[in-house]
Amino acid sequence: MPIFQSIKFRLIGLGILIIVAGIGLRLFFALPFAQGLLRDEVAAQQLSIASYIARDIDHSVQARQALIAELSSALPPALLQQPEKLAIWLEERQRVNPLFNSGLLVVRPDGDGLLAEYPTVAGRSELVFSEVGWFQSALQADTPVMGRPQRGRASGEPILIMAAPVRNAARQVVAVLAGVVALNTPGFLDRLQETQLGVSGGFLLVSPADKLFVGASDPAMVLKPTPPVGVNLLHDRAMAGYRGTGITINAKGIEELSAMVTVPSTGWFVVARMPTAEVFHPINAMLGFYLKNTLLIVAGMIAIMLLLLPRTLRPLTDAAHAMREMADGKRQLAPLPIRRQDEVGSLVLGFNYLVERLRDKEMALKESEARMAFMAHHDALTGLCNRAMLEDRLQQAMARAQRDGGHFALLFCDLDDFKPINDEYGHEAGDAILRQVAARLQDGRRSTDTVARLGGDEFVILLTDLNDTRNAAVGVAQQLLAAIGIPFNIAGTIFELSASIGIALYCGGGISTSQLMSQADIAMYQAKRAGKNEFFVFDETLEPFRI
Repeated sequence: MPIFQSIKFRLIGLGILIIVAGIGLRLFFALPFAQGLLRDEVAAQQLSIASYIARDIDHSVQARQALIAELSSALPPALLQQPEKLAIWLEERQRVNPLFNSGLLVVRPDGDGLLAEYPTVAGRSELVFSEVGWFQSALQADTPVMGRPQRGRASGEPILIMAAPVRNAARQVVAVLAGVVALNTPGFLDRLQETQLGVSGGFLLVSPADKLFVGASDPAMVLKPTPPVGVNLLHDRAMAGYRGTGITINAKGIEELSAMVTVPSTGWFVVARMPTAEVFHPINAMLGFYLKNTLLIVAGMIAIMLLLLPRTLRPLTDAAHAMREMADGKRQLAPLPIRRQDEVGSLVLGFNYLVERLRDKEMALKESEARMAFMAHHDALTGLCNRAMLEDRLQQAMARAQRDGGHFALLFCDLDDFKPINDEYGHEAGDAILRQVAARLQDGRRSTDTVARLGGDEFVILLTDLNDTRNAAVGVAQQLLAAIGIPFNIAGTIFELSASIGIALYCGGGISTSQLMSQADIAMYQAKRAGKNEFFVFDETLEPFRI
């Protein structure tokens, strides 16, 4: 009887049809499911990144608002009659805390020109501010106000102005103190404008009240008006207050996956966006690969079955039965004995190889999970704690200190003149130095201390459970400067480095972790300005000083 008329052939044919149908159904249902999972995962990551950026912007804005409020209340009204001394006063404050990198201005109460400014910008003192929105708001406000993002009339660069009234003893407004910050200044919106999301995605910072793009990964969009209503439906919802994730068609007709997060102190919101074509590229690539390999596998199965069916069906059935028992848990997963050196033997040998590979993959998966858990909280280059782990340890230290009345210290360490090493000797030499610096920073630290790398050549050391906080922190800073001062031998080349260290002490009181980090950072920059290879301690007056 011809083989194609046998029941065995028909059963095998039916089995192949079932396999093909099963593959088709899995593709039909699995592909949308996989796309949904990938979309949700990418959306969650975008939301997390956007939240981090929003918090960073919010912190930068609040820090500048607090500074302008402090300076307006501290400005002696008597200096308003002495322009030269007033300019010196502004210069001193600007050097101590240069958050307003485009200058500090003291505007006449009628808005007709300036009483003083630092630094001096050509043409700015001749400007009239009486009709400017932020000036009018500052005259009526008791707290700092923030103007509409704009291009500076004198400089032409994108700026943001924050202002507060200066009052005399009778609570009359005698001047308006304003601070000007460039939107792309380091530590403000520069990261937003220089960072891409994936290959072609990016970020937007939107002001709904002004209908304006305050910042964007694409510099051409900065200070451009937002699209009209109806062009981007998800953008319309975000302008109306929606925050979250979604898929939309942007003004250029490109489908995007976007996440929106509010910047609380400003009313702005951050948008992290990425084209869906890029988001789903792994799924589409996997689909093509899967279809090609499925066709090859099915064709091979048919050929093998037709050639070997008469003699191999019984041993094959026995092997399949044993495999099913192992898959169902009725039998221990173990290699099968090879009784015949033919195709069935090869199949059994392949199954045995698969069993060994499964065991190896299980071991590798466990090792990979352990590595991923480590990498999620540690720096890949040095093995130190990363920013996320540092923030968690810092939150724990502050909660423990507030609960038990303990003290701790935060040391912000930045290597001096490290960039020329990368430029002249390459990143391999720079990375080797960073690894040795990390080892020296860890040497001698207690198990309760935390050494972290923020990125580049910036490191932070958290010292907890201290009795004499100041002396302990100073002692560690001196030890670190001495350790880093020892020459580095990299592949026979000797490098000499130094570091600048800023110290912030937590001795109780209402201060946040971000403020403590900012204090340590400010103290570190003071150490650099003092000549480097120095350490400074930030005290309660917000003016860091060297011990």
